[in-house]
Amino acid sequence: MIDYFAYALGHGLLAIALLRLMLRDGLDADPLIGELKAETEGNRKANRASGRNAAGRAKTGGHDEAEGKPPADA
Repeated sequence: MIDYFAYALGHGLLAIALLRLMLRDGLDADPLIGELKAETEGNRKANRASGRNAAGRAKTGGHDEAEGKPPADA
């Protein structure tokens, strides 16, 4: 009788621990995946023509390097 009780108690506690681990909120949330998605989206925006133009304007401070004057819309 003791052997069955010890067997059932041990396995029952393991089952409870497994259920508690499986029901945690953060189990399926991987922070690395979120970072990779954000980085990929940033790369996509930077590779578009409008993104490249905006990045170029940010580097030059909004001035046209060839003429040395601010853009016409400023």
